[in-house]
Amino acid sequence: MEDKRNIPIIEWEHLDKKKFYVFGVCMTMMIRVSVYPFTLIRTRLQVQKGKSLYNGTFDAFVKILRAEGAAGLYRGFLVNTFTLISGQCYVTTYELTRKYVSKYNNNNVVKSLVAGGSASLVAQSITVPIDVVSQHLMMQREGESMGRFKVRYQDCKRNVVFGQTKDILVQIFNADGLRGFYRGYVASLLTYIPNSAVWWPFYHFYAEQLSRLSPKDCPHLLLQAISGPLAAATASTLTNPMDVIRARVQVEGKSSIILTFKQLMAEEGPWGLTKGLSARIISATPSTIVIVVGYETLKKLSLRPELVDSRHW
Repeated sequence: MEDKRNIPIIEWEHLDKKKFYVFGVCMTMMIRVSVYPFTLIRTRLQVQKGKSLYNGTFDAFVKILRAEGAAGLYRGFLVNTFTLISGQCYVTTYELTRKYVSKYNNNNVVKSLVAGGSASLVAQSITVPIDVVSQHLMMQREGESMGRFKVRYQDCKRNVVFGQTKDILVQIFNADGLRGFYRGYVASLLTYIPNSAVWWPFYHFYAEQLSRLSPKDCPHLLLQAISGPLAAATASTLTNPMDVIRARVQVEGKSSIILTFKQLMAEEGPWGLTKGLSARIISATPSTIVIVVGYETLKKLSLRPELVDSRHW
């Protein structure tokens, strides 16, 4: 039986690169602003011992808002925005790898699997030092810290932002040297390479299945907007155990993934591996919808002029 229809895929060679990067940075920044509070909550839930501070995602949101105000939900945000660079490297690597793999294998799942994993490898090499610093800033609460380092609060508002970042940078360097900025690098690779490698094939799988089940006049963009969160929830569930370990290695200064895993299991049991999962899925759902719809729209907006009317996207 023939497929009802195929969702068209815009490839790298179809894009106007200048438009693609300009629109891409703007889109990524909007996504970061909207989901960052849940990224912070997820990290705090993963690092806390048991339920010593927060009982869950909603409880953490309310308590942080009451104790620290809206600014508390955006601790480390300015530092984290530097990952916009890695985001652009991610999409570039993803698209170029897809193009390269297509020379040898035109199967969409294979192209997505290899490209997603390769893109994460490149992105994480840039992201990890930024993540290490921003996560230590996330751990700062009023008058105390959940992590290894505690910043000195200062009166000048400008220094509260830049002074704290400098303070964390100095403390990490003094404690661990340059290697401290790549603490948890392997754990990050073991989290995000599988996450990305799994996300893309599941995204295309769900999109294809929904395409077969949906009416012929159902917009492609709607199917993609549904497929994205489904793929994100699947990938998040599969990789969350390593994400918990990654967060603890980076924030608590641990050096062994295996010992961190054993300690987590001894202290909190298997349920400890699910910590922060709901916050991760909650943050992934809206961001994935925006990413998918935005990314597909971004590629349409970035089509080379001669292709705009010549193909049905």
